[in-house]
Amino acid sequence: MKIFITGGTGFVGSFLSRYLVQRGHHVIATGTRPHFTFDSGDRFTYVSTDTTVPGVWQDHVGEVDAVINLAGQNIFRYWTDAAKRRIYESRIMTTQNLVMGMEKKHSPILLNASAIGYYGDRADVHLNESSPAGDDFLADVSVNWEKEALRAKALGARVALLRFSVILGKEGGALARMLPAFKYFAGGPMGSGRQWFSWMHIQDLATAVEMILENENMHGPINFCAPNPERNHTFANSLGKALGRPAFMRVPAFVLRLIMGELGDVMLGSQRCIPQKLQQYGFEFRYPVLKNALENLLE
Repeated sequence: MKIFITGGTGFVGSFLSRYLVQRGHHVIATGTRPHFTFDSGDRFTYVSTDTTVPGVWQDHVGEVDAVINLAGQNIFRYWTDAAKRRIYESRIMTTQNLVMGMEKKHSPILLNASAIGYYGDRADVHLNESSPAGDDFLADVSVNWEKEALRAKALGARVALLRFSVILGKEGGALARMLPAFKYFAGGPMGSGRQWFSWMHIQDLATAVEMILENENMHGPINFCAPNPERNHTFANSLGKALGRPAFMRVPAFVLRLIMGELGDVMLGSQRCIPQKLQQYGFEFRYPVLKNALENLLE
């Protein structure tokens, strides 16, 4: 299969590009770096471009069997009005341009990233793909991001909306941001620690993506999370044990809000997500339990 990946040099995108190439697919990946490569023979092509702007990069969209849209500004920064605008527009404009490029391709596949931020802060409620959207900034971004992706259905596309939880991997993402504090004995729960933490091992993410590419019956929203979410204090304790460090340095909610602003409220939010659709289609998680996932990533 020939696959076009936007955001192909990011944490998830680079892992997924390597995985799909190793599985025998040909990948065309975009990113803003001047150069990006890895040992892939002739099955990987890199296009340096800004996908929020229409351009010749869109010609590639018409040449492929599937599109995986991962592009978007990192949300882990202080949310000024300008930062929120960049977070929103980087996702919406890229998706609009992708759908425009797909007009040249008959019946393509679009796997569009989204996030469990779609559901907002929902305390202890079990959240599956039919749960309603929240009403905060990230929920609004996710709702509109998905709406733009679904426009591809009018072109005959099969559209899957990948609602990512916190993706755990060795080379980036949330885990890389947490490790320094824990290694220096300063790690611990955030706020009360009772909020639910939904997560997924990046290896399971990659195999789930390939499953969706190959299964023509899978479409619509799909929660990308392990079947066993944990409370934040349990996650912190598990990470501390995996590193051989204590996890008692609780970050008070007011400190997190003071440092992170509006993003602090999001980090204190609770999302107890269930991968109902993946399970319905028989997906087998390699890392369904947090302890095993962390042991694998930190060995």
